[in-house]
Amino acid sequence: MRHTNYFNNFLKNTVNLSQFRLDTLEGRVDSIYAALKADPELGPRIVTKIPQGSWAQKTIISPQNGNPFDADFLLQMKEEPEWAYDLKKYAGAVYKALDNHAKYGKMPHGRKCRCVYVEYAENAMHVDIVPFVVRADGSQNIINRDDNCWERTDPAGFTEWMRNRDKIANGHLRKVIRLLKFLRDHKNSFTGTKSILITTLLGERVSQWKSLTTPGYYSDLPTSLLHLVSDLDEWLQARPSKPSIMDPSGSGITFDHRWSQETYSYFRDRIHVHAAEIADAYQETDETRSIAKWQALFGDKFQAPENAARSTKFTAIGTAGTGGVYPTTSSSGRSGRAG
Repeated sequence: MRHTNYFNNFLKNTVNLSQFRLDTLEGRVDSIYAALKADPELGPRIVTKIPQGSWAQKTIISPQNGNPFDADFLLQMKEEPEWAYDLKKYAGAVYKALDNHAKYGKMPHGRKCRCVYVEYAENAMHVDIVPFVVRADGSQNIINRDDNCWERTDPAGFTEWMRNRDKIANGHLRKVIRLLKFLRDHKNSFTGTKSILITTLLGERVSQWKSLTTPGYYSDLPTSLLHLVSDLDEWLQARPSKPSIMDPSGSGITFDHRWSQETYSYFRDRIHVHAAEIADAYQETDETRSIAKWQALFGDKFQAPENAARSTKFTAIGTAGTGGVYPTTSSSGRSGRAG
């Protein structure tokens, strides 16, 4: 059985990142960007900022099992010809600006292969700042510090591809991606598979032909979940060896470095198991047994809206005065931002 109301409630109250956290994340990105723009050395080199990753694609989820949540943004910088043979200087300039800042210099921060990061330990979140350059030839690039090379990218192209895929799936693709990411984190299943791979692989399974020839193929969230994961499983089972995953934006790069044959094989095996579990719960005709099967997959918070509301009410009563309940909005109707 589909239990569409259960799925909608589960997404809203368990899977989706709360509006409070989204606003906090957005506010912190804005504050970091303002600090970088104000730096006397880095500021003149900055063009703009561009959200990317799960945050930009609206597939970000609430953290599970103590995992942090994060945001990536591209920091567009001017091309510096004198740095052509030492591309690490782009990330180095960003790191230096943070390190010299009165606030961010005291917070955990550092450099990774393609980004500079800032950690907020008290809220279990971090922000990744990805230097991004549109070169004189018009190509869009991020920088691989480890290999000291440019890597092509097309953030606008990926966003447009994602929008088109989601439209074909009647707005359910993003929701299915969130559910699969939740399943990964909740079950500690296929944890070696990055979100960009899940997003790309599921997006590529969306079929205009099936949406036209099979009425209702993406009619609601549980039906879309069933079909997208089943189609992904079929595609994976036909490929025992790790396939090459192209960036669907048309940048010409692949995401192959994101996993190994070992992590691919584990992902392939787990999707095969989960596809069968989803089909079993969906096709179960007994309501009680069907709910139990969905809960075995997603956990006890997969509930009817009225049950979830009752549970939330009891939790609020039990934590009154302890700070245990987040406010969702301020008196102006919007949650406050933290810098």
